[in-house]
Amino acid sequence: MGSPLRELLDDVLAGHRLTEEEAVRLFTTRGRGVWEIAAAADELRERKVGDVVTYVRNQNINVTNLCVNACGFCGFSRKPGDADAYRHDEAVVREKARTARERDVTEVCTVSGLHPEFDAQSYIDIYSWIRDEAPEVHIHASNPMEVAYAAKRSGISTREVLAAMRDAGLGTLCGTAAEVLVDDVRKVICPEKIDTAAWVRIIREAHALGIRTTATIMYGHCESEADRARHLAILREIQDGTHGFTEFVPLSFIHPDTPLYRAGLARPGATGREDILMFAASRLFLDNLDHIQASWVKLGTKMAQVALLAGADDLGGTMFEESISRGAGARDTDYLDPAEMQRMAGDVGRTLRRRTTTYAIE
Repeated sequence: MGSPLRELLDDVLAGHRLTEEEAVRLFTTRGRGVWEIAAAADELRERKVGDVVTYVRNQNINVTNLCVNACGFCGFSRKPGDADAYRHDEAVVREKARTARERDVTEVCTVSGLHPEFDAQSYIDIYSWIRDEAPEVHIHASNPMEVAYAAKRSGISTREVLAAMRDAGLGTLCGTAAEVLVDDVRKVICPEKIDTAAWVRIIREAHALGIRTTATIMYGHCESEADRARHLAILREIQDGTHGFTEFVPLSFIHPDTPLYRAGLARPGATGREDILMFAASRLFLDNLDHIQASWVKLGTKMAQVALLAGADDLGGTMFEESISRGAGARDTDYLDPAEMQRMAGDVGRTLRRRTTTYAIE
């Protein structure tokens, strides 16, 4: 007779769909059980997507760091009058898009602060400029918070904003601004952000319009294991209905330069055990999602490689010009050479392949 944990993992590998309570059990595991969970997730990953590790050649364009919000986990945003506040104009955005094209990137990712003067047209203009300069490049941009903000500023519906963004060149929507989809947690870490119901509604609207999105969680601050499980359950339910998520990206909280940590309202980030279990439990719980990304920007390259042994199958992007994680205190966030990704994948016996934003192998 095996242990209760071993029985649960065997059941999952045989097709059992985890409950939230069972997910909490996985998240709270300590000792050798952590490796058992990681091994089960690794087996499931192999069955689902094989031994390929993927990455995308992408570039970030953070158009502005001015933001009307003040999220406690953010070290990136600035207020008008701050010495290092900036907003790129059309000429700069176009120049950065040209640079992206010349670097042979296939994806431009743009998420910015909620600029006090932005409205729906501001976002539409940005995507139009990028599409003009780099017509072949996929625009992966904005998130439900930006969509809600643009809709409010322009007096139109979020659905209308999404349709206009799509028509201006938006390819896929970032599933960020999710943080943790539990409103009691959101009130502490991002009280000015949209609530859980609005995030879910906008994601569903995007999927209904044919705009696929990523899914994310930001963990390791003040949320509980039950909050993490609730978050995963919400994502799984959306995916059951829409199949619009391309991937799940766990984002480990970068703490040093954030107001939340400095005010004593957050832990100093997730531990290594928590990182491993986030990837492994997510792989086991999200049975309707193929791809789980290990963000080397958030984890560092060594922990990202460990995540590849615990259910992850993607290393994200090359990330020219990363500034949001750097603003929160992360180091070495600017560029990861595919040769280094090759070393990370090959060292664990896997093959690195370049992909598009929507996971077609190039």
